[in-house]
Amino acid sequence: MLETAKIAPMFNMDFSRRVVINTQQQSWLPTRQQGIWRKPLAREDAERGHATSIVRYDAGAKFAAHNHLLGEEIFVLEGTFSNESRDFPAGSYLRNPKCYRHAPFSKEGCTLLVKLNQFQNGDDHHINVGTRGAEWFSGNGNLRVMPLHQFGQESTALVFWPAGEHFLPHHHAGGEEIYVVSGEFIDEYGRYPAGSWIRSPHMSKHDPHVEQDTLILVKVGHLSRL
Repeated sequence: MLETAKIAPMFNMDFSRRVVINTQQQSWLPTRQQGIWRKPLAREDAERGHATSIVRYDAGAKFAAHNHLLGEEIFVLEGTFSNESRDFPAGSYLRNPKCYRHAPFSKEGCTLLVKLNQFQNGDDHHINVGTRGAEWFSGNGNLRVMPLHQFGQESTALVFWPAGEHFLPHHHAGGEEIYVVSGEFIDEYGRYPAGSWIRSPHMSKHDPHVEQDTLILVKVGHLSRL
């Protein structure tokens, strides 16, 4: 997925710094592929390397067959994302390992959270989880957790926070990355509505809580190696 020159290289690539972006306030930027748009969150280079973005496919938009040198991780936020093998409705979590080849498209249009070229060596499993039908597990306090992926110290999960839940203050060994899917996430540094992306560095600390039912996508343990 290649972007136009409007996106500068080395964008939010200092993993020792905390980054917060309300993606609802970002403008959509065109890519080189007609009908496909992007909101950049972090980028190693304007057209290659490590990248995290919100991506939108207009109805009928498609990419030619391609692969990603160090993998592709996708969470379908809205609509239906497809490739030549099947459809992936909203709530789908996908991991396409390095050199996995596909030709993605969307008949009706879709919005995705996409992370490119960030897989560890040896992490080569193809994963597809339909989270809207998957099992929830009890977490700390009243939290509910849906594990999605784990490799070494890195793990990804959906976490549901019921209204009024307050978690214990804690540190993030290896860092933490959060995307607020719905509701509003809160800590001592601010309030983060749906569409917010928060990246906290290795051994950062916060005291989170929510006032309303809130769903977040969380990745931990991965930033110390970047």
